[in-house]
Amino acid sequence: MSVLVVMENPEDCSLVFSGVEPVAARSYLADEAFTALRGVKIINLCRSFRYQSMGYYVSLLAEARGHKPIPSITAIQDMKSVGIIRLASEELAELLERALADRPQEKISFSAYFGKTPEKGLEQLASRLFKLFPTPFLRADCNWQNGWQLQNVSPLSLRDIPEEERDFAEAVSTDYFTGKKLTIPKRQVSRYDLAILHDPEEERPPSDARAIKRFVKAAENLGLGVEIITREDSNRLSEFDALFIRETTNVDHHTYRMARKAAAEGLVVIDDPESILRCSNKVYLAEVLSRLKIPAPRTVIAHCKNIDHILEELPLPCVLKQPDSAFSQGVVLVRESDALMQEAKRLLSKSDLVIAQEYLPSEYDWRIGVLDKRPLFACKYYMASGHWQILRKGKSGKDVYGRVETLPVAKAPKKVVNAALKAAAAIGDGLYGVDLKQVGDKVYVIEVNDNPNIDAGFEDEVLQDELYLRVVEVFLKRIERRKTGSLNV
Repeated sequence: MSVLVVMENPEDCSLVFSGVEPVAARSYLADEAFTALRGVKIINLCRSFRYQSMGYYVSLLAEARGHKPIPSITAIQDMKSVGIIRLASEELAELLERALADRPQEKISFSAYFGKTPEKGLEQLASRLFKLFPTPFLRADCNWQNGWQLQNVSPLSLRDIPEEERDFAEAVSTDYFTGKKLTIPKRQVSRYDLAILHDPEEERPPSDARAIKRFVKAAENLGLGVEIITREDSNRLSEFDALFIRETTNVDHHTYRMARKAAAEGLVVIDDPESILRCSNKVYLAEVLSRLKIPAPRTVIAHCKNIDHILEELPLPCVLKQPDSAFSQGVVLVRESDALMQEAKRLLSKSDLVIAQEYLPSEYDWRIGVLDKRPLFACKYYMASGHWQILRKGKSGKDVYGRVETLPVAKAPKKVVNAALKAAAAIGDGLYGVDLKQVGDKVYVIEVNDNPNIDAGFEDEVLQDELYLRVVEVFLKRIERRKTGSLNV
C-alpha cells in the first residue's frame, strides 16, 4: 500500500521523511488526481483536527475515497471524548500501574510516534495507546488519583515535537511507512436488552411518542428487554446489549459520544458511530457518491480559495449547503452571483469547506428507508406550500411541512430503490433514509441520512407494526451473532 503524507504546508515541515513526498492538504482535498488513487494510506499530519478543520476534512475525504487515513475520523472523535478516554484508562489500568510504578505519584506526560516512544519503560503503553487511538503523533497525559489514570490523549503537531525527539520521530516514521498494519481488538457481549435513546423534550425527534411505544412493543414481542433512556443514562450503557438512537444525531453531540461508547462496550448500535460521522457531513457524501459513480446533482466542494469556481461549474440558481446541515437548516438557494458570494463566505466562516450543488426543482423528494442493506419503506415528501423544500417556517415561527405519501416499496420505481440501496451501502449496513429526486427518467441521490424519521402514521403507513418488528429483528439477529462470535462489527 502506497503512503501519502498530508500536511498544510509541506515546505514548512521540520521533519525529513525518507521515501515519501509530503502533499499539501489543499491539493489532496481539491485535486481530482488524488480522487482516483487506490490502495493508499493517508498519514494526516495537519496541525488541527478540530471539527470541520482542514485536518478533519483530509481524514473524512480519505475515508470517502476508500483510502486509509491515520487518524481516522473515529480516532479523531475518540480523542475528544472524555467517556472514551475513561474507558481506555480502565482497559489500560494494569499496564498503567506496571509502567508507572516507579514514577512520582503526580502527573506524567509523554509523546508517542506511531506507537513508539523514546521514554524508557513506556514502550508497551505507547504501543497500546496507538492501537486504541491510532494517530501518527500523540501526547498522552497520565495522573495519579488513588492509582494511575489516563487523563488525556491528543494529537501532537509537527511544530510541538520536542527538539530532542525529532530524530526519533523521523526514524520511527520512516520505519512505519514501510507498511505496518493496525489491529484493534473486538469485544463481545452476552445479554439481551435493548436501550432506546430518546429525548422527550426534542423539538423534531426522529420518532414521535407513538412510534417509540411501537418499538417497545415490537421488542417485547420478540423477547427483548427494552428500556427508554436519556443522555443522563450514558454511564449505564454496559447494562445493555444494544443501543437504538431515536434522538437527532450530530458529531459534536452526546448522541455520537454515546454511540461511540456503546460500540466500545460491545453493544450493537444503530446509529453506529461511523454512520453518524459519514452521514452528518455532506462533503463525505459528495466524495463517496462521485467515487462510486452514483448519480447526484452536479456538486462543487468549495473553500475560500476557489469560490469563483462555483459559478464556472454550476448555473444559477444553485444550492449552498453547510456540510453538517440538517432539517433544511444551513441550506440556502441562491439566485444571483452576489448572493452566492455572500452566502458562501458566511458558510465558510463556520467550516473550511462548503457544498455547492445544482438546483433540481421537483414537486416532491423520494425517501427510501434502508435497513441492513434492504429497503424498509418508501415515501414521497412533498415540498411545503410556496417553498422549494419540504420544511419551511410559518409566519408564527412554527414548522410547516409538505404532505407525506407512503407507498409499498414494490410500487416505488426500481431506479429509485436501486439508487437508494447503492447509496446506503456506501455508508454502511445501518438504518438510513435516502433522499432522491426523479427528473424525467433520471434519478439523483440528494443525501443519505442516518437516524431517519419513523413516525406513527407516516413512514409506517404501509407496514404498520411489521415495520417496527423488522427493525427490532435486525437488532436481535446481530446480538445473537455477536454472542456466537460470528459478527465482527
